[in-house]
Amino acid sequence: MARIFLFILVWVISILSLLKAQNTQQFSLSGKIDSEKVTQLEINLFNFENKLVKTEITDSKGNFSFNELTSGNYSLKINKNGAETYKSENINITGNTTLPSISLSEKLIEGITITKAKPYIERQDGKMILNVENSIASTGNSAFEVLEKAPGVKIDNNDNISLRGKGNLLVQIDGKNTPMNGTDLANYLRGIPSASLDKIEFITNPSSKYDAAGTSIINIKLKKDQRKGTNGSISTALGTGKYIKNNNSFNINHRNKKVNLFANYSFAYREFYNKLLLDRSFYENGDFKQAYVQNNFLKMNFRNHIAKVGMDYYMNDKNVLGFSVGFISNRFDPTSNNNTSILDNNYQSAGSSNTTSNNRDHWKNVSFNLNHKLKIDSLGSELTTDLDYINYSNTSLQNFITSNYDVNGNLSTSMPNPYHLKGDLGGNLNIYSLKSDLTKVFKKNWKLETGVKTSFVKADNDLKFFDASAGNLVLDKSKTNHFIYEENINAAYGNLIKNWEKFKVNFGLRVENTNVTGNQITTNQVNKKNYTQLFPSAVFSYDLNNKNTVELNFSRRITRPTYKQLNPFKFYLDLTTYQAGNPDLNPQTTMNYEFTYSVSNKYFATLSYSKTKNNITDVLKPTVEDGKIVVVQANENLSSASYFGLNLIAPVKVTKWWDMNNNANFYYGSYTGNISDTYIKNQGNFTFDLNSNNSFKLGNGFTAELTGNYKAKEVYAYMFLKPMWSVNIGAQKKFNNNSTLKFSFNDIFFTSNPEARNIYTSYIENFIVRRDTRVVTLSYTYNFGSSKNGQPRKTGGADDLKQRIGNG
Repeated sequence: MARIFLFILVWVISILSLLKAQNTQQFSLSGKIDSEKVTQLEINLFNFENKLVKTEITDSKGNFSFNELTSGNYSLKINKNGAETYKSENINITGNTTLPSISLSEKLIEGITITKAKPYIERQDGKMILNVENSIASTGNSAFEVLEKAPGVKIDNNDNISLRGKGNLLVQIDGKNTPMNGTDLANYLRGIPSASLDKIEFITNPSSKYDAAGTSIINIKLKKDQRKGTNGSISTALGTGKYIKNNNSFNINHRNKKVNLFANYSFAYREFYNKLLLDRSFYENGDFKQAYVQNNFLKMNFRNHIAKVGMDYYMNDKNVLGFSVGFISNRFDPTSNNNTSILDNNYQSAGSSNTTSNNRDHWKNVSFNLNHKLKIDSLGSELTTDLDYINYSNTSLQNFITSNYDVNGNLSTSMPNPYHLKGDLGGNLNIYSLKSDLTKVFKKNWKLETGVKTSFVKADNDLKFFDASAGNLVLDKSKTNHFIYEENINAAYGNLIKNWEKFKVNFGLRVENTNVTGNQITTNQVNKKNYTQLFPSAVFSYDLNNKNTVELNFSRRITRPTYKQLNPFKFYLDLTTYQAGNPDLNPQTTMNYEFTYSVSNKYFATLSYSKTKNNITDVLKPTVEDGKIVVVQANENLSSASYFGLNLIAPVKVTKWWDMNNNANFYYGSYTGNISDTYIKNQGNFTFDLNSNNSFKLGNGFTAELTGNYKAKEVYAYMFLKPMWSVNIGAQKKFNNNSTLKFSFNDIFFTSNPEARNIYTSYIENFIVRRDTRVVTLSYTYNFGSSKNGQPRKTGGADDLKQRIGNG
């Protein structure tokens, strides 16, 4: 602990010394608008990275002035009523500068506000962005369902999420890591309604500024209003597929020159089902021994509350202090019915079983964030600090009743029948995180980004199972488990960025020290791992001309096993299947390379290659317990995995009223390793997925939408996935009272569910999953408030106009 605080102290002293050494001379930039109608024109000043530095308004004679500027390249944009009327060429500031008079036509000055909706899919700064708020098809969905239909995303029968063929992703909410994966993460995302989402960012090759965790990052950003005055919205959505779904949300924001207050609340009630058909065959030395044919139906009803409140306080022109508090409560009561037919080595019936479950689950999440931003100079230099505390807790009361039958359908007498298993599962996870980031802009378009971060995680999972077959509870020590996981990660990074007229480079290096302790209290087994690794990154960008740009980047990433993946407990799905952690699981490391060619910052083609060592893979392992074959879902390390990909983004304006946004992803993944006595070498295939989003402007406030997705067959290590496709339609009407009515019909043909085959030497499994994806939804949203951007502060900077990253 002392070393950590010493490390942070040294970093802070170094930063303060750097800031003190920068006794940068400051200059002014002034000018005049040559027009009669110039009152309250908005003048925006941007730095060499096209980031907003300051905003001023003209006086009654059209004069304006920007003060306290450091030397460098700038540009001006002039707005009237929200419409851009003027954009300057590059302005190089080396002293006090007065611009020539700027002439604007009266027609431009009297321009009306132009409203342009963001496309559903866009690319910015190396990210693919899904603008969920602008998608009609996303109406009434959960965050999980929006992700499920996103370009390049696949979700298997165990709820593992992959992006462009690569698994082990890092999923964030407003830039904060979610310490979950698989079904736990899926259930968490199923509780977040799409009405709470602003956008989803897909960062396939993050720089050293980001945490090194995950092959790629999916950042789900929630809504936060930044308009001045008091503004808000109320929305409700009602949908039905096989079962009913209802989402409701309320958002309010109040902002003035000094304070920005925000609050939001949403409630969702969603009934959901998962029907899983399994055909499992077991072999020994190549000979067929036994088979299970299973029909499992699981139903859940989510009752989810999400609330968040926060404040940004603009202390002065240079300092902003903020905090936010969030709470999530998700209750769901899964009930299931599993019918299993047992076949002997002659494919004849050897009996059957039926397992029913009736569980009670409650997941809670409390988060607190305190942040500060110091604006250092007018070029965009700033120092930000974030302190976070996050708690996840869950309780699960499980209740399994299994009846076993002989060939004639009579109850078997070989064991307690029915067998009654009860589980009392509790978990608590605390995360403490402190980070500080400095962005320092120097003369001649040099920039330094550096920062430190330390985080502590403690997970305490206590699982108790009881045999209740005789009417009383008898502790089953073979299934009971208590596991405590502790993790400390200390990190520091630096990015050096240089911009020339056409060429830009970004070199980065991140170092992370990881300390992990897993304490298996039940068996008195302690596993410790300590390691320090370097994560370099680089970006090279070159403008071929005004329209064409090429970019080359690479980064090294790490995926650490989650506490659940390391915990060797048994989590029963039914009496033939359970999940178990692997305390010997090693982290995987990945080298990512990307080359992007863009035209007019509108059309993008990205070539990708990645190589992963110790690839963490979800596998199935048959084993014998109490004389019966059961299947264990676990994680193992493959030797390596390689990925080659081509991603294309091509928006097309077909007509004035028809906009088409297309995304195509072609890739080849290959896998090498030996798991469950099954050796594979470079096993994989060429595959692709296509997405087209079409928006139709029908006039009088009416808009329609048609979305199509196709995902070709894929070989993922031991899994062979069949093709999937879906078609979604929607329509909306915007009314003059700032309200919107939306209709959507998702997965019209009920074709977006996975089917696959897992092949091992001693085990072959075919599965078909059916979820409640064909849903009709009607929603209504009413927006209220001033709906004004407000007059910018005379001395204000970019802080007053843009959202603070990490304070959502």
